[in-house]
Amino acid sequence: MADITVDTKGMACPMPIVKAKKALDGLASGQTMEVLSTDKGSLNDFQAWVKQTKNELISHEEDNGVFKFLVKKS
Repeated sequence: MADITVDTKGMACPMPIVKAKKALDGLASGQTMEVLSTDKGSLNDFQAWVKQTKNELISHEEDNGVFKFLVKKS
């Protein structure tokens, strides 16, 4: 279970990353954030973003066009 869920469904790039970054800034190290997105490019975006920010992409899945990402703050 994530500490926070960020719903970015219906938003196009770069808004899912922008909203996720803002939410993650409010978390403490080790806390987790779930991001929900319908943007087809979000998988590549999130993989690149967590690598760049040194956070950890714990898991990602797709369910009926909704991408779910679980990110752990470093």
